[in-house]
Amino acid sequence: MGKVRIGVVGLGVIGKHHVGNIVKDELTELAAVCDTSADIAGSIGQKHGCQWFTDFARLLDARTCDAVLVSTPHYDHTTIGIAALERGYHLLVEKPISVHKADCERLIAAHKNNNQVFAAVFNQRTRGSYRKLRDLVRNGELGEVIRVSWVITNWFRTASYYSSGSWRATWDGEGGGVLLNQCPHQLDLMQWILGMPKKVRGFCSMGRMHNIEVEDEVTAVLEWPNGATGVFICSTGEAPGTNRLEIAAERGRVVVENGKIQYLRNEVSVSEAIRTLDGAPPAWDVTVPPYGDKMPEHAEVLHNFAEAILKGTPLVAPAAEGIHSVELANAMLYSHLVGQEISLPLDGEVFEAKLKELIANSKKKR
Repeated sequence: MGKVRIGVVGLGVIGKHHVGNIVKDELTELAAVCDTSADIAGSIGQKHGCQWFTDFARLLDARTCDAVLVSTPHYDHTTIGIAALERGYHLLVEKPISVHKADCERLIAAHKNNNQVFAAVFNQRTRGSYRKLRDLVRNGELGEVIRVSWVITNWFRTASYYSSGSWRATWDGEGGGVLLNQCPHQLDLMQWILGMPKKVRGFCSMGRMHNIEVEDEVTAVLEWPNGATGVFICSTGEAPGTNRLEIAAERGRVVVENGKIQYLRNEVSVSEAIRTLDGAPPAWDVTVPPYGDKMPEHAEVLHNFAEAILKGTPLVAPAAEGIHSVELANAMLYSHLVGQEISLPLDGEVFEAKLKELIANSKKKR
């Protein structure tokens, strides 16, 4: 079996990480790299003996690759992704797949050939604890979900992080803050496990802890179609931080934290206990072992992408599903900006217009 020849576009921190995984995987070959910095692209290209470019269009024209991995600043995901798909390349795009829902729709619409593999880097889907939790929810073990709480505040970032690139934490460079940069993982996992909510009310703090114009702290209230409610809390300015997902359901309460799953399972359902008991139902403290992790997260997503191309293996994260985390991020931000609850699905064009307004009024353009 041959190898998938991959070209990496964007050689920042995560792009270099992908390069390292590509050269290690037995199913992939680093065929080309591209970055706007000739020094960076040239040094990595020479190190690994592959072609290097400073213009992604020239990489596509060279036809030395079977697939393209896009790890550029966010807005370029759409432009480069569409170009790669239209030229017939398989595509693996970093999160978020686009900055806003309307661009997601444009990118997804460009994927017209089912023989082209189109995937997203939602690497936390590979974690055994989240895969196990999803199965517990989807197979009915928990019963109907009643309440959800996710506190994800261990994304601490310093001032030097935000100053490390002119595109960071600006409306025209990044299109948002913690929701779009750090939390696509949790927003993706939340909808992957629980489905999309129907209503969102977001409260965002713009540059509360950092000298930035975008959100660095968010509290959002959610409601699902079955009436379940939830809160989503995130921050890049809190230390020590927390990453705790709690789901209360008919059969009990599950907490996922530090890779462990704690399940307090009711002997009878909540509804039955309300009807028939004099107090809360007895609960068992059940140890739920997570699924084993196959390999490091990013490496597994890459390997799965290659297997999908070579063997037809189902994708861990089809890129079309990436629109959901973007829509949630957009809805939380838009809700804050207009000061009201937002019903989903979000009107992508309306949010795009609001984002353009933010860009036009930005004092921190690149």
